[in-house]
Amino acid sequence: MLLGSIQPFDPYVRSTNGGVPQISLLRSGIRFNLNYIELVHYRLYLPDDFASLYAIEELCFERPFRFGRRYMRELIESPTSTTWIAAEDDAMTGFAIVDCLTDKNRTAAYIQTIEVAPAYRQRGIASELLNRLESSGRAAGATMIWLHVDAHNESAIRLYQSRAYRQSGRREHYYARNRAAEIYVKALNSEIAE
Repeated sequence: MLLGSIQPFDPYVRSTNGGVPQISLLRSGIRFNLNYIELVHYRLYLPDDFASLYAIEELCFERPFRFGRRYMRELIESPTSTTWIAAEDDAMTGFAIVDCLTDKNRTAAYIQTIEVAPAYRQRGIASELLNRLESSGRAAGATMIWLHVDAHNESAIRLYQSRAYRQSGRREHYYARNRAAEIYVKALNSEIAE
């Protein structure tokens, strides 16, 4: 992301501003200071990603609420699933898994998880991972996408609601005794652009 500010004319300068690389450019007698913040890159999962991916799982969820290593591998390696990775400076910042299943000539996408390492939250990474999951669902022919979310996970619920997901149900004791899940669903129409 580039952030700019206009200052009086000065020669081209490279420096750091509080540890953030700063580049000054001249244009028409006006100096533009551009602070460069490394962009997050999104790509599909590779087998060498598992250790970093599972480290994020361990940061995001306490036992017994996290997926076990074997189950996580099964989710990722399923022929019906797609796993997206978010990375910055070669460090994994988050990941997301969607599973697309066809039943009676109808394909639905199920979001298994969207996880972002705590140090990288509130930067739009979960939102972009959600975009990628929806695109993967559409590419697989899914007409709808759905998920379970902890009823107390307010930030995740706000994200889904802001993206036109609607609550369609609730399952008591889904995650554990007295820990309910809300069920959210969204139609995936190829003509709808997010």
